[in-house]
Amino acid sequence: MSTPTIQRANALPATVPQDAHTPVVIVGGGACGLTAALMLHDAGVDCVVLERDAAPSGSSALSSGFIPAGGTLLQKSLGIADSPAAFAADIQAKAHDTAAPHLVAAYAGAIAPAIDALQQRHGIPFVVLDGFLYPGHHARRMHAVPEKTGVGLMTRLERAAMAADIPILTEALVRELWINAQDSVLGVGYERPDGTLEHLRCDAVILACNGFGGNTAMVQELLPQMRDAIFAGHTGNDGSAITWGQQLGARLADLGGYQGHGSWAIPQGALVSWALMMEGGVQINTQGQRFHDETQGYSEAAMQVLAQTGSVAWNVFDGPLLDLAHGFPDFCDAEAAGAVKTCADVATLAAVIGCPVDTLQATLTSVATGTAVDGRSFRRPLQAPYYAVKVTGALFHTQGGLDIDAQCRVLRADGTPFPNLLAGGGAARGVSGNAVWGYLSGNGLLSAVAGGFIAAASVAKQQQHLKEAQHG
Repeated sequence: MSTPTIQRANALPATVPQDAHTPVVIVGGGACGLTAALMLHDAGVDCVVLERDAAPSGSSALSSGFIPAGGTLLQKSLGIADSPAAFAADIQAKAHDTAAPHLVAAYAGAIAPAIDALQQRHGIPFVVLDGFLYPGHHARRMHAVPEKTGVGLMTRLERAAMAADIPILTEALVRELWINAQDSVLGVGYERPDGTLEHLRCDAVILACNGFGGNTAMVQELLPQMRDAIFAGHTGNDGSAITWGQQLGARLADLGGYQGHGSWAIPQGALVSWALMMEGGVQINTQGQRFHDETQGYSEAAMQVLAQTGSVAWNVFDGPLLDLAHGFPDFCDAEAAGAVKTCADVATLAAVIGCPVDTLQATLTSVATGTAVDGRSFRRPLQAPYYAVKVTGALFHTQGGLDIDAQCRVLRADGTPFPNLLAGGGAARGVSGNAVWGYLSGNGLLSAVAGGFIAAASVAKQQQHLKEAQHG
């Protein structure tokens, strides 16, 4: 396939019919793109979603589907004390105050109205996860659809878009952005399954397409510490948005930020919920030792696991934690695939891990007595029978990309915005700073849903100004 390109011209080819026009083109049908489309629909603005796959999915479908939000109507109905300000504080605390302040404020402020709008206006039912807190969050704010999966979230967003009669053109891989001398987007060119290139005129483009985790060359250059990690994200993350940005002279930011995960079951290739670690589970290497404080976060845990012998570790937990895990469909899928090993005692567990029994016993004793050297405290000891899952560290998605302002407008190198080019989700910089440890659980879907919500509002405002100018 050809490289994504910028076509500099004052008009699209004369062969493109004049009626091949829509006010807004949304590139990508993941959570960001569909949220933007639904919000544009509510504002009375027509759009077309161009999705490269046979059905909308993207990185969102591969995620756990959990969206953090502070101050939603659902939280208030459940008596959960939270706010955009408290959420923003947690985001910056995790990023050590290195996340873009204007985006932290914008996303933390927009995500609750976005969740409320999706629930109230489009019938998407959300629940708040109960019983535990993800690393860095100080309130119960993880929102999920009842299925508690990314696939469930995307299925419900797609159904809502279909109910709103929003055009979603699948198997439409955007290859060209047409830009005039004033840096205004004129339209796009997209590739169809038979290789033909079709064009669509528009008044604005929202890039909701991808990061660069699936682009091996970009990962090797920008994230060398993850060059040998399994990529567990969507293959559509080919860095198209960054390539367009480089050709445009757009500013890029936070390219060293990404979401890893230290709990990717092998060889099954399945995500094992980090709730197990937060509630008392431990990671043990092939020497029978713990090697980090698991409660610091699953993203940075990826590098911790990759640093172990063979780049593997074992998630070890017990019966009560297994019961908790059964509330997560992704875990149940991993268990059905044979990822979970049952061990009657420490000797059996040591045999499964392949480590010395006495070393493993000392490790579990430190957990039982609360004397872990890394400072982590445990509420109770793990008890036999034990359960173990072999895992490695994986790269899920990148958190850097096109620099954007608080309205999700793409910025030039000098910091001024392009007139009608916007970006959100994986295409734009996120709120995790420039390193793996800055990722707060849920930052990916936060950027997607809040970014789509904000971008739609910005475009709707532009469209209103266009109408006023035409009738002025």
